[in-house]
Amino acid sequence: MVPDVELSKNVTNGDWENEFPPEVQKRILWRIDRRLITTVGFMYCVSLMDRTNLSAANIAGMATELSLVGNRYSIASLLFFVTYVIFQPPSTVIVRKLGPRYHIAIITLLWGCVMIGMGFVKDYGQLAACRVLLGILEAGFFPSCVYLLSTWYTRYEVGKRYSFFYVVGCVAAAFSGILAFGLMQMAGLAGLTGWRWIFIMEGIITCLIGIVGYWLLVDFPDSNRKSWNFLNAEELAWIVKRVNADRGDAVTPKFELKRFLGAGLDWKIWAYAMIFFNTTTITYALAYFLPIILNKNLGFSVGASQCLIAPPYAFAGIYMYGMGWLGDRYHVRGPVIVMNMVMCLIGLPIMGWHRSSAVRYFGVFLVTAGANSNVPSAMSYQANNIRGQWKRAFCSATLVGFGGIGGIAGSLVFRAEDAETGYRPGLYACIACSLLSIVIVGVVGVVFYFENRKADRGEKQLESHDEDFQEGFRYTY
Repeated sequence: MVPDVELSKNVTNGDWENEFPPEVQKRILWRIDRRLITTVGFMYCVSLMDRTNLSAANIAGMATELSLVGNRYSIASLLFFVTYVIFQPPSTVIVRKLGPRYHIAIITLLWGCVMIGMGFVKDYGQLAACRVLLGILEAGFFPSCVYLLSTWYTRYEVGKRYSFFYVVGCVAAAFSGILAFGLMQMAGLAGLTGWRWIFIMEGIITCLIGIVGYWLLVDFPDSNRKSWNFLNAEELAWIVKRVNADRGDAVTPKFELKRFLGAGLDWKIWAYAMIFFNTTTITYALAYFLPIILNKNLGFSVGASQCLIAPPYAFAGIYMYGMGWLGDRYHVRGPVIVMNMVMCLIGLPIMGWHRSSAVRYFGVFLVTAGANSNVPSAMSYQANNIRGQWKRAFCSATLVGFGGIGGIAGSLVFRAEDAETGYRPGLYACIACSLLSIVIVGVVGVVFYFENRKADRGEKQLESHDEDFQEGFRYTY
């Protein structure tokens, strides 16, 4: 156990750059990466797998056994996001009060139990109820992780870290179809059909990850709570100093509801959230319908459809880490988002209109890479351009909340009745989301340019609300 770290709002940055030799600083950051990023990354694996494995189960026999006629499958998909959105806003406050180890690990264990229960549902109503409960429990996970990561790193370190965090999730998405195909082969064991074993076994994996996460998750760098041996007091104080020197908000002031909700008066927070909505509309549309599209529209078999989702997501993982490195290296965020959306705008028409199934499958690679890469890119964009712990907490909750609304939209864009037309209305919706994100980035970028110019001339201080603030803060384009 490490001793309490006594920190307050009077913490001084001091000569933090020379407090440890450069090689020691690198080792400290590497230890943080290894412990924090790896732990939340693997937990995000099971989170993404559990919320999106409905598509694999659907084509594995669930649709027939539970009579998911009409739009029942789409409704079951979106019910998750209703409670997911509603219960997200308080999550970043709760994780601050309880600590990540208790909050994140416990909800992971609980939703794993719900996943196991989904393997025993008897009808559509029970499936829908489980999806609602799953949304309640998963609501606190992603915004808490986004917020936790943002408190440990400086503004131009988070891009690669967010990307790696999400890359691990993409790896899970890549191989979840293959895993589902393997679990289907357990059909008949204990008198259960194959799709039920997908939920049961993946739920057991989630429970195990939740238990392990309790031991491995780390607390906030400025926390006074006792934590398992990770960094000593001097190293934690150094982390706080360097983050404070970067953006001046490393230490958390006392919670005030007015301060927390007052962040919503900043229109830019809603611009970041809208970019995330556009992004997740596309990513969840792919997650819930790609195996179905491959099977029903492109003509691949059930087994091939489940396995063929792996290569596009593997490619997306490589592409997204490259974009994260590029953004951190050149201190840019908006242009990276634009590049990702251009990838989608190229891939979507290929995916929807080319006559060859092989070429259309190539379009899937472009869309999957562009859309999924935009998740960490949008997270980095907002993380770089806000100040203040409670504003950061509000923005994380809002961003992910709009991502959940994007999940509702993504659950509905590819409708069963559009199958004969190649799901073109859904493709049009995804194209519109890509274009809107480019427009928003353009508008926000122009505002950033003029705001930074005013700050350079000494006419105003950026992000200077009622907390102590760091002079010299500039928006990142």
